[in-house]
Amino acid sequence: MRIREFEFNLRELAGSMGDFGTLLPLAISYIVVNGLNPAGFLIMMGIVNIFLGLVYKLPMPLQPKKTVATVAIAQGWTPSLIYSTGFGLGIVWLFLYFTNLIQIIVKYTPKSVTRGITLALGFTLFLTGFEFFRTDVLIGIMALLIILVFRKNTRLPAAILLFLFGFALIIFKGQLNGIIDIGFTLPPITTVSLKDIYKGMILVGIAQIPLTLTNAVIAVTALIKDYFPEKPVVSERKLLLNMGIVNTIVPFFGGFPMCHGAGGLAGQYTFGARTGGANILEGTVEICLGLFLSKSILNLFTVFPMSIVGAMLFYVSYELAKLARDIKSNSEIFVMILTAVVSVISNMAIGFAAGIITFNLIKKLSL
Repeated sequence: MRIREFEFNLRELAGSMGDFGTLLPLAISYIVVNGLNPAGFLIMMGIVNIFLGLVYKLPMPLQPKKTVATVAIAQGWTPSLIYSTGFGLGIVWLFLYFTNLIQIIVKYTPKSVTRGITLALGFTLFLTGFEFFRTDVLIGIMALLIILVFRKNTRLPAAILLFLFGFALIIFKGQLNGIIDIGFTLPPITTVSLKDIYKGMILVGIAQIPLTLTNAVIAVTALIKDYFPEKPVVSERKLLLNMGIVNTIVPFFGGFPMCHGAGGLAGQYTFGARTGGANILEGTVEICLGLFLSKSILNLFTVFPMSIVGAMLFYVSYELAKLARDIKSNSEIFVMILTAVVSVISNMAIGFAAGIITFNLIKKLSL
């Protein structure tokens, strides 16, 4: 079904599941380790997904801020500290938007560097996929075969079949018994504090800023241009604005620190998402799960075969790597590979800086 610029069909629904490989592990950990409220987590995510779909009319990935999530989970942060850190970063994004500093960063970022970041993302997703894949190699191989056979099928999209396959395995193993608990739950009213904002920004927030600017802003806008060249340009400033608005609102209703992600966009596009309908469908599902199944959602997430998610990440990483083919000259290839290698070994912020410096050195030497 098509309504103006939006499509609502199995392909869009399948595409909305394309970034679950990065979402599920962090969602499970946030709820189990840090005690985030499942209803707030899902409902806020659902509302924001619908908002993004309506505003951009394109697939627009929504993910936890990975650096914040990794540190918060590893150190066992309280929910208040997580919400406060998200709020603090929201203020940072609004500051960068209103001062227009992001445009200066974008102006001096060559394509070879953005491609290097994309390549690093692909390799990182491959490594994550391998960890999931090896939990059950046989199931993972079967999932890969489903992807290869149905990857271009619009009537039976691969992602839909994979999740049906996963839930069929859950039922076959008898893991569904006793974990479904239907009930109505609203998101909680939560608070932030200046003390926790300061603590969160010092512990991880400052380190998150350059990573978000590279992966969630610069790399995402570059991918949108690649995937949707016929669509109006999505500016880096607009992405910052919506991340700022979202992250200064959702912490008060149990929402986690959110951002976009090039890997998530690649996953959505690879598995069929082409319009904002994918976000609207995903958001609707998340709101329904949060309202009626929040008490059992953790159990459902926990028993889902992660080797299937691993197979999905393998394919997404391959599609991301293919984008590097438009870098032709030897100097640009060198910058791209250097950016990717440094990003993987250290982090994307350092890789981004190394790429920019190397690009400008080569440019000066060639004059």
